[in-house]
Amino acid sequence: MIDKVKIAELVNEKLTDDQFLVDVTVSLSNVIDIMVDSDTGISINQIVEISRFVESNLDREVEDFELSVFSAGLSEPFSLVRQYKKNINTEVDVLLTSGLKLTGILLKADDQGIDLEVTTKEKSEGSKKKELVTRVHTLGYLEIKETKKVLKF
Repeated sequence: MIDKVKIAELVNEKLTDDQFLVDVTVSLSNVIDIMVDSDTGISINQIVEISRFVESNLDREVEDFELSVFSAGLSEPFSLVRQYKKNINTEVDVLLTSGLKLTGILLKADDQGIDLEVTTKEKSEGSKKKELVTRVHTLGYLEIKETKKVLKF
């Protein structure tokens, strides 16, 4: 079986400073999936370069494989702190481990967790109408099940 650590090392050799490896998976049948991302965006040509570099450093005569290199899609959940940092000031959906779903602006991200600004309509005391209330939720990564960027059209 092809070594996942070796694949990660190869990918990291080819990445530029603003690019980063999100995930590498190698199935039992040697299907290699490599997900990369970038702080500033990654082009198809850069993806092709990474794919060719990895493929040229593996020997199909020793072990046959299938290789797929792709960028983290808009619908993919965040899996690295760097992805959170890249999306500061962006609207995100956060699903908590408790099952609660929050939608708001990602204000801050560090190694401990995030600050999420959430605006909701709530009824205040003595009022018949709901008013917009904005709160900042400080969440640790252990509380977060999944975070995705909100897509607006």
